[in-house]
Amino acid sequence: MRLLAGSNVSLELIKHFSFSIIDNFGTNARTYSSRMAWFCSANSNSGLVSNLKRAGIFQSERVEQAMKSVDRGKYVKYDPYRDSPQQIGYGATISAPHMHAHALENLSPFLRPGMKVLDVGCGSGYLTACLAEMVGPEGKVIGLDHIPQLVNLAKDNVMNDRPELLESQRVVFVLGDGRKGYPEEAPYDCIHVGAAAEKLPQDLVDQLKSPGRIFIPVGNHNQYIYQIDKDSDGNVTKKSLMGVMYVPLTDAQKQLRGD
Repeated sequence: MRLLAGSNVSLELIKHFSFSIIDNFGTNARTYSSRMAWFCSANSNSGLVSNLKRAGIFQSERVEQAMKSVDRGKYVKYDPYRDSPQQIGYGATISAPHMHAHALENLSPFLRPGMKVLDVGCGSGYLTACLAEMVGPEGKVIGLDHIPQLVNLAKDNVMNDRPELLESQRVVFVLGDGRKGYPEEAPYDCIHVGAAAEKLPQDLVDQLKSPGRIFIPVGNHNQYIYQIDKDSDGNVTKKSLMGVMYVPLTDAQKQLRGD
């Protein structure tokens, strides 16, 4: 089995299976053997979420409730309940469900009712809606993308699924460069980034509250999810969580060209 470069998946969730992954330039094949999260696929949204929980991807009941309340089938055209990334157009993908579950679980201490979140690379709007579920009616989530068509796609998807999130402005979608964040609504209790940055963007760190947390993939050929924590005194620490393969966090024209 071969993974396409740019797929938003974890390399540490491949169960009882070994395979080679070719990096973005077709060289340096690497072999991974771990837990296979793709066995979490199901025929329904509820089944998918239950399988992810059973596999130990998350444990929080709040994460389970959020993912079950937002039907992935309303955000993905084909195979929405398969635990794999899917193309959504304009050089973008929606991450595999297990990566969304990891993100929600990791950020859950900073997704309490009333908190504010920045979702960089909002894409289909699916995870943005899940984040909004976790912060509740008093919270707010800013979904940021640099492709106008994706901003419109996210708005349309949420409007078709959960219009009250947009009408109440619990969810707001904006156009902008994710590497620069969205200072107009800063600071944020937490920031999720759905594409791999070459290095940690300082603008995102600056827009994080104290305390606060960022969940972000970083790297080119070797990518890792990093947990960036800022404590109450403003001190920043970085922790590597897992190896991944994400599309790059780049400018709009490069993304549309597939660079």
